[in-house]
Amino acid sequence: MASPPDTSKTIKLERYNSYLRRVNSTKLLNASSKLLFRATLLIALALIFYFTLNYPPLSDNPNHHIHHHNFLSSAFYGHRTNGGAAWEKQVRHSSTPRRSNGMSVLVTGSAGFIGSHCSLALKKRGDGVLGLDNFNDYYDPSLKRARQALLLKHQIFIVEGDLNDASLLTKLFDVVPFTHVLHLAAQAGVRYAMKNPQSYVSSNIAGFINLLEVAKSVDPQPAIVWASSSSVYGLNTENPFSELHRTDQPASLYAATKKAGEAIAHTYNHIYGLSLTGLRFFTVYGPWGRPDMAYFFFTKDILHGKTIDVYRTQDEKEVARDFTYIDDVVKGCLGALDTAEKSTGRGGKKRGPAQLRVYNLGNTSPVPVGKLVSILEGLLNTKAKKHVIKMPRNGDVPFTHANVSLAFTDFGYKPTTDLATGLRKFVKWYVSYYGIQSRVNKENSFISNEHPGESA
Repeated sequence: MASPPDTSKTIKLERYNSYLRRVNSTKLLNASSKLLFRATLLIALALIFYFTLNYPPLSDNPNHHIHHHNFLSSAFYGHRTNGGAAWEKQVRHSSTPRRSNGMSVLVTGSAGFIGSHCSLALKKRGDGVLGLDNFNDYYDPSLKRARQALLLKHQIFIVEGDLNDASLLTKLFDVVPFTHVLHLAAQAGVRYAMKNPQSYVSSNIAGFINLLEVAKSVDPQPAIVWASSSSVYGLNTENPFSELHRTDQPASLYAATKKAGEAIAHTYNHIYGLSLTGLRFFTVYGPWGRPDMAYFFFTKDILHGKTIDVYRTQDEKEVARDFTYIDDVVKGCLGALDTAEKSTGRGGKKRGPAQLRVYNLGNTSPVPVGKLVSILEGLLNTKAKKHVIKMPRNGDVPFTHANVSLAFTDFGYKPTTDLATGLRKFVKWYVSYYGIQSRVNKENSFISNEHPGESA
């Protein structure tokens, strides 16, 4: 009788093959899990990166004077000439007008005092606004950052860059066909010119020329309204100052660079057909103002019990200024923009005569600096410690007084805010912004913070 076949080897072989299949399945599952984990991590990082670029953080408290600067925002929105699709999208969105026949305005110096107010006023009425500012440290940059946060809250984007960066300006005009430029970026201040003269040449002359060089070549050319200064009147003794008076005796380097700007504007208008309007501002003051201005640092020093220097002229007369409230100046800037005619050049060549204008924007009511101090003493409920001295020969002039009849005739400019009213609004903003309530009159203590463009 035949013995049954030996199946033990077959069984062992099947068990071994089954074991190998289980091992291979486990390895494949582990490899798949690792691959899936890495893919998920990569997708998550990509999404985080995308939303960081497209939705930069907004400040919940734009009025506070300390702000942290976001690294990604700085890297992709501030310092790169070509920020990619997300950057271009934000530039276009900010520049697009929301009203019929609205302007698309590039505002240089938009994180500055006048620039931030004008940007908000333009946006409020439906114009497209794109800002440009280099956030220099001539005065406390945190105040500029606070203005930037406020503008961003109103969907106004500021590109961080310098006027002398030709590639950046060219890129901006490539992305947006601006109808107008409101050129307010400048190195300000009369006395600082004695410490850092090159900064005035770099910004007020070279930067202005760089902007005009780019503007002359684009199609269509924008109409340009730009900030000159009442300082151009220099040693002029005729009063009130008229646009017809001589401006060939500047008393400071700052004034000289602004006078040079007016000559440069004439040249580019004559050769390239650029429409150019210069505005001679007279001592602008108000909420969100410049800390280097007398009304601002007087307020600070009075509240801190510090002595303030009050100047008198060499012949013992009171120094007086035509203090102009910011809301009045904003109306003048918008009036100039609204009446600016189109440039006539194309492809860098003039095709016909183009508009060339210059206007005074002042208050028409000079006030002695001593009166300014008295008003602040009343508003702050604090007596100032005054040190009355003769005005040093540092470029300041003893008296300014604007004749604004030309601006009134051409676009209805009519200032309405007296110094007492304007300073009251400034002090309300100041004590709220810096959190100072003690020693201030009760009428100034129960207030809400005033924003640019809303202080009238």
